[in-house]
Amino acid sequence: MIAKAEGKFLRISPTKVRQVMDLIRGKDALAAQSLLLNINKRPKEYLIKILKSAIANAKVKGFNIDQLYVSKAICNVGPSWKRFKAAAFGRAQPILKRTAHIRIELDLKSGE
Repeated sequence: MIAKAEGKFLRISPTKVRQVMDLIRGKDALAAQSLLLNINKRPKEYLIKILKSAIANAKVKGFNIDQLYVSKAICNVGPSWKRFKAAAFGRAQPILKRTAHIRIELDLKSGE
């Protein structure tokens, strides 16, 4: 692990994030960034922001961006916001507004 960045308590379902995250795992950092810019899914906003932060962290450490790739991309479940929706006969139906913790790690390509 050369550089990492995390986003915690993000107001999006982890299952939706994992679908987009599978596309960038193992790709070059710049290729993953350009791929995310062209996807029409909501998690891309969070992932672009976290990926840019990880790239900036690697720059500060003095690494060349062209040699970096996404070695790990993890999305864990955060705490759920509990809400209730009115139902028939005076009952209430629970609503879970899920949150996610996203972590992206960059590493150097092997053989360089």
